[in-house]
Amino acid sequence: MDTQKPYDPEHIQTIISECKVEKWALIPLLQKIQEAIGYIPSEAIKPIARHLKLYPSEVQGVIEFYAGFSMKPKGKHVFKVCRGTACHVKGSRSILSGIEKKLGIKDGETSADYACSLETVACLGACFLAPTMMAGKEYYGKLSLGKIPSIVDHVTGEREDKDT
Repeated sequence: MDTQKPYDPEHIQTIISECKVEKWALIPLLQKIQEAIGYIPSEAIKPIARHLKLYPSEVQGVIEFYAGFSMKPKGKHVFKVCRGTACHVKGSRSILSGIEKKLGIKDGETSADYACSLETVACLGACFLAPTMMAGKEYYGKLSLGKIPSIVDHVTGEREDKDT
């Protein structure tokens, strides 16, 4: 997903109609919708349920259960800061504060232009790299406050102006 796309019922219906009518198809269908527009709109729950012959509450329950699904738009670049024990002990709270300051958003927020989202996660499974964060599918470990600006600029494609 390169940019945030608005909710388009016809586009969603096209994605749904390409899906087989089987219970096991729910998660792949949700993944396709989220990949296509960046999130799963609440308006899509009933058409998904109708197509797969499920209750809307079953679809909603799966979306809410899996942290990988979102019902609200996220930014093009999603930063995830680990708050697991190893990362916490090694200073992930200050890393989170540094990223909040650099991005101008708080944990759980998305920038107004949908460029960046910031969230904390229970564990990234990379304790040996603590403190750790992810940006997209890339891991960044052994973080310090000094590394944050260059990582964020690298991920977002921005470059700091440097006097030479």
